[in-house]
Amino acid sequence: MKALRFHAAKDLRVEEIDAIPAPGPGQVAIRNRFVGICGTDLHEYAYGPIFVPSAPHPFTKAVLPQVLGHEFGGAVTAVGAGVSHVAVGDRVSVQPLIMPRSGDYFADRGLFHLSEDLALAGLSWISGGMAETALLNDYNVVKIPDAMSDEEAALVEPTAVAVYACDRGKITAGQSVLVTGAGPIGMLTLLTAKAFGATTLFLSDLNDTRLELARQILPGVITLNPKRDDIGAAIRAQTEGGVGCDVALECVGNEKALQSCLDAVRKQGVIVQVGLHPGNSGINWHSATFKDVDIRGSWAYPTHLWPRVIDLIATGAIPAMKVVTKKIRLEDAVAEGFDALLDPAGTQLKILIDLT
Repeated sequence: MKALRFHAAKDLRVEEIDAIPAPGPGQVAIRNRFVGICGTDLHEYAYGPIFVPSAPHPFTKAVLPQVLGHEFGGAVTAVGAGVSHVAVGDRVSVQPLIMPRSGDYFADRGLFHLSEDLALAGLSWISGGMAETALLNDYNVVKIPDAMSDEEAALVEPTAVAVYACDRGKITAGQSVLVTGAGPIGMLTLLTAKAFGATTLFLSDLNDTRLELARQILPGVITLNPKRDDIGAAIRAQTEGGVGCDVALECVGNEKALQSCLDAVRKQGVIVQVGLHPGNSGINWHSATFKDVDIRGSWAYPTHLWPRVIDLIATGAIPAMKVVTKKIRLEDAVAEGFDALLDPAGTQLKILIDLT
């Protein structure tokens, strides 16, 4: 079958590889339909291997070369013994986290995303979404309703990141929210915050093209550029009592963006760190203490979120398709997908690869 595999930094190859094996007990085979290119995939391409294991993964034994793609969905083509929640022909969204199901401190508590042996389809598993077919565990596939498109099925994974981030921020109706970073996760987080009832939405980014895209996607969002704007002062001037926003979500993984969140949030506000920082980052801890704020991490998502996120997208509560700016074929994925998304001009937001 045809697949896009990561071999090394700047070495992605669309090549013919062996077909997936027949599903064993508790496994499911699917024909992939759409897959998104994630920021994690871009980091692997530019600087990897990072999450892709160079030595066999301790749990899955996966190793280079790796089929990429963890934002995807498809249709079931075969099921192994003991699988009853999906059947051949069902359309599914893939929840890509793979981990021990028991015998692990966090797994035994249902916190599968916190397992020390965590792996992901498309990063550290036999299969990924950037191939014609994929072999998965039964818990990795969730049936989608007729109201959900195949494209939307591929957007459940990044939307789950946004939903969990807003859960961590405890966003409620009537609140003011800042998101730093106008990439796909930042935009999905804004759309989720709106779905949760936030009424005043701020977005900060250095790229004016991305900010213009954001205004088209979510009219009414207040966009700010740190090159021109004092983020904290601008937000205090536009929030009740001049105190700052209720919740700030850092979706970049950037020290200055995190500091902007701390500056902009009100006393006893909440900061949620969503983006992955590449190294140690400084923050004004005197201000954090003086403002009595909560600073919370937000890692991936609990796997039980999948049905809820599917419902949020399928009902239109979170219009996730608004972040998709382009659809391409697998054979064009490197030049028209990965390279296009790494272009500093920032004209593309979310690119889906069409495998239908």
